[in-house]
Amino acid sequence: MSYQIELRHIRYFLAVAEELHFRKAAEKLFISQPGLSRQIKLLEEELGVVLFERHNRKVVLTKVGEYLKTEFSLQLKTLSHTLDNAKLLHDGKKGELKIGYVGSAMQDVIPNLLLSFEKNHPDILFNLKEIDNQKQIEDLLSFSLDVGFVRLERVPRNLDIKVILKENFCLVLPENHLINEDNFKSLKQFKEDSFILFDSKYSASYYEKVMQIFDDCCFTPLVSHNTIHSSSIFKLVENGFGISIIPKSLAKKRGYKIKFIELEMISQKTTLSVIWNKKNTNPILNDVLKLL
Repeated sequence: MSYQIELRHIRYFLAVAEELHFRKAAEKLFISQPGLSRQIKLLEEELGVVLFERHNRKVVLTKVGEYLKTEFSLQLKTLSHTLDNAKLLHDGKKGELKIGYVGSAMQDVIPNLLLSFEKNHPDILFNLKEIDNQKQIEDLLSFSLDVGFVRLERVPRNLDIKVILKENFCLVLPENHLINEDNFKSLKQFKEDSFILFDSKYSASYYEKVMQIFDDCCFTPLVSHNTIHSSSIFKLVENGFGISIIPKSLAKKRGYKIKFIELEMISQKTTLSVIWNKKNTNPILNDVLKLL
């Protein structure tokens, strides 16, 4: 069968699939509602399928419609990525790499990676975005990111993961706290303290590992604040709102009246991993992964 489907038909379908309302989709596309309905009908006839069920002024995607919404969305993003790379080539660049990362990756890992990579690839445009673990997964699956740096143990089937850094945890205390490296013995000394921790939404597996530290010390922490940004943690600790536990790589941050105690004696370690979509065809991605 020869499908006479144009890119505009796919865009029309996706607009209706998103809005589930023909008038709103038509307004979004700046075309008439009858014209949009006619184009969707032609698409259904050309494919020999039903994409939408229409009853009582309600529009619902069929199973075929749901499938094509997912697939067409991914294909359009891939096409958009290809066209963006073509524009970069025209502008004298060899390509673009979109990188997502959690804050701790920016302390050493990403700067070192970029410095090493740019020696042999000076014409690459790097697009960097600090976002939480879950959002990175979503963006990698939709090809909005090429590579992510996360603190996760597992990822969805379509993604690959590789551990690149394993490190100790550190306590974060106010600069004037009575306990320091010399008189520190165990986390049990902080049984009555308030803790400021990374939100479980930051990474459920990371949060669970931190909770295991407290379990081993036989107490449940009093959590006064949750956040997803290390700078917020440091500012809260500095102002006496509590203490915290962070990955060692974040203990290099300066400019706050705080101190760190490395938890070398505990069994729990935290890992920083690189993740990417197995179906990503960006050639620069392979070069970065080889370097890592």
